[in-house]
Amino acid sequence: MPGEPGKAARLRGDNNQPAPISAARDATAQTRIVVPGAHSMVSLLGSRDELLRIIEQAFDSDIHVRGNEITVTGEPGENAIVARLFEELVALLSSGTTLTPDAVERSVAMLRSAVPERPVEVLTLDIVSSRGKTIRPKSVNQKRYVEAIDKHTVIFAIGPAGTGKTYLAVAKAVQALQAKQVNRIILTRPAVEAGERLGFLPGTLYEKIDPYLRPLYDALHDMVEPDSIPRLMQSGTIEVAPLAYMRGRTLNDAFIILDEAQNTTPEQMKMFLTRLGFGSKMVVTGDITQVDLPGGTKSGLRVVREILDGIPDVHFTTLSSGDVVRHKLVSAIVDAYERFDAENGHDGARSDGRSLARSRDHKGR
Repeated sequence: MPGEPGKAARLRGDNNQPAPISAARDATAQTRIVVPGAHSMVSLLGSRDELLRIIEQAFDSDIHVRGNEITVTGEPGENAIVARLFEELVALLSSGTTLTPDAVERSVAMLRSAVPERPVEVLTLDIVSSRGKTIRPKSVNQKRYVEAIDKHTVIFAIGPAGTGKTYLAVAKAVQALQAKQVNRIILTRPAVEAGERLGFLPGTLYEKIDPYLRPLYDALHDMVEPDSIPRLMQSGTIEVAPLAYMRGRTLNDAFIILDEAQNTTPEQMKMFLTRLGFGSKMVVTGDITQVDLPGGTKSGLRVVREILDGIPDVHFTTLSSGDVVRHKLVSAIVDAYERFDAENGHDGARSDGRSLARSRDHKGR
């Protein structure tokens, strides 16, 4: 079993001596890592060894710390990964990044998956900063998504909830606006109800539609001074509107984001994509496992990849549960639903407009 609880304290041992190596362990090796003196061991290992414990729980190798020296004892291949991990963590510290449990866990995942990107390249890619907060990708797929936005004109990001599809797209839009690459940002969503009927909701049409657009406002508030948002919206520099309001328009010099695109019909998707004007960029995001269209209606996001396959300057990015940046439980929930769909013959998309729970209730009758 990787990692024993409380092993960090034990490995320091009495009189700072390494813990004895079990005679039952085969083909063990020792790797010594010297941390440059410019770095505090507390910043590397965490307060009360919090980060060291995370590393120990991820690997079978024994890790012993004495001063600024770290000795790793275990299988040679795993020792090499641990050594690379500490090198990456030191590089992150050198870049001015404060190490967190999340950063350590994501670095471990990247090194274990043997992707060509280094953790320091992913976790230090600044997109936009506001009020002391810097928006960066947190996984390799997120970094590739961000880079695809730079390289292509039309970008699709498909993946489950919490993978940063919309948040990173809004960050790139704000970055493009600040760099004067575009003159305006347009954020749009289809106003499709998930079980409610707009006509029965209280308020004016705008008040009924506004809750569907609220996640886009929330992302903006994280990246733009809140006091300036009303002024930017009044001047048309930032526009947040339902998808239906895009019909008949040509959108030039704009960064356009279509969110919740799984709730477009193929006709709506075609309508949106053909709004593209000169000097503009489009990002389309959605989760094909959460379709809220009426029964029998096909999702435009589900068919668009087949339709646009092979067209230059159109890019598709797929994100997974490993890219979730919300509470750890979200990733586990996404995986659980995927297993359920696979075991019960579902394709994951509720293209018949029914919820998964409703489908299960029907089975139980």
